[in-house]
Amino acid sequence: MKGIPNGRYTKEFRQDAENMWEAMEKTREIGFGLEVKRRIMLGTYALSAGYYDAYYLKAQKVRTLIRREFEQAFEKYDVLVTPTSPTVPFKIGEKVQDPVQMYLSDVFTIPVNIAGLPAISIPAGFADGLPIGVQIIGKSFAEENILKVAHAYQQATDWHKRKPQI
Repeated sequence: MKGIPNGRYTKEFRQDAENMWEAMEKTREIGFGLEVKRRIMLGTYALSAGYYDAYYLKAQKVRTLIRREFEQAFEKYDVLVTPTSPTVPFKIGEKVQDPVQMYLSDVFTIPVNIAGLPAISIPAGFADGLPIGVQIIGKSFAEENILKVAHAYQQATDWHKRKPQI
């Protein structure tokens, strides 16, 4: 896979197999963490027979509402700047046993993904030695705007140069 330094993808995750499907299955088995697997299973369950109408169609309606709200905001603003997470950072592995807390950590990034908007999260400070990020959200196909804002912020600060205390 191009773009991953030192061939990390092929060396660490790619598995030899008889065919493409087997290779995909083996690669995903070792390449996805427990949280990713949990979310895939929940999504698969929600789309299974009997739940399609109950969840998927309602989710599509909610997606439309979310997109409209963003569109209204972008009538007034070129970009939106929000926290990346609703809480201060936690140490690696600290909330692994609490899936709800893990999901809540993503609550500010999920609407952007649902709406299909470009966004970037950049370093914006530290809390107890751990990094805090801000998310810059742009209109559809306006990646240039979010990159310009992110670049300007990084030129004005040095948060992106600092390392967290691990």
